[in-house]
Amino acid sequence: MSGAIVFLIIGLVLVVTGADVLIDGASAFARKWGVSEFVIGLTIVALGTSAPEMVVSFISAIQGNSDMAVGNIIGSNIFNTALILGISAVICPITITHENTHRDIPLNIAVTSVLILLGLRQSIFHLGMNGMNRTDGILFLAVFVWYMITSFRNGKQTDTDSSDSHDSFVKASIYIIGGLAALVFGGRMFVNNAETIARMAGWSDKFIAITILAAGTSLPELATSVVAAIKGRSQLALGNIIGSNTSNILLILGGASLIHPLDMNGIALTDYAAIFICALFLLISTFTCTRNRFDRVEGVILLIIEITYMGWLIHTV
Repeated sequence: MSGAIVFLIIGLVLVVTGADVLIDGASAFARKWGVSEFVIGLTIVALGTSAPEMVVSFISAIQGNSDMAVGNIIGSNIFNTALILGISAVICPITITHENTHRDIPLNIAVTSVLILLGLRQSIFHLGMNGMNRTDGILFLAVFVWYMITSFRNGKQTDTDSSDSHDSFVKASIYIIGGLAALVFGGRMFVNNAETIARMAGWSDKFIAITILAAGTSLPELATSVVAAIKGRSQLALGNIIGSNTSNILLILGGASLIHPLDMNGIALTDYAAIFICALFLLISTFTCTRNRFDRVEGVILLIIEITYMGWLIHTV
């Protein structure tokens, strides 16, 4: 077990270091190219930190394991919003922009609601299957492409940095690529060794799945958003979370359903309720929060939602 503990610590160090380097590179990239930090978090950072979810869901789709493909995404989005945004808001209030209020957060709850309706459409409307077919996947991917293009077009800022353009671009790119690599590799090392230690301790496979593995695929988002919050880059942290949630549904589930239609009969109503409550709370908070930001109160409420949901899952194992 001592070897597993050593590699667990190494994995954690890689994750934290990778997150720190990634945030510096992403912020430099945003300044250099006149793109807002939110858009960088929404696109480059979010897509990079969502790599573990993409691997898990695509492999599960290839194997015909719809429950794993969809459950991984639903669990990850709940974790992203309730725990990661909750912790980030407690560390540093998250600034909310006009675009966040009128485009990004409404789209988050819209795609979440559509996913739930697709998962229940046969049960409620007696139409098709409870899940996603290839046509649904194509539509999801089309919306994802539109959202990325729109975000870049509307995400320009004026405070560009014109000094040392080539060197700055190369350095920022190296930081981003290196940071993402350390996040993904370190996260995988951390999860593998945490799972080994848990098995040695006699934990059940299902308990390991809903705790270590579920949280493990979201470890890059957690490290990135927390480090961004600590550094006062709240828009980058929010962009990472919203971007990961949206990409998880539109890009990853859209792509997975093209590989193999996704049957969602195995998803419990409790899981649907939890992901919808998270998205709805996020939407409501944008109109009720003071000074156009998520404060520590909203962060604590999100953490309570996560603790309640995890407690229910553990209770029903």
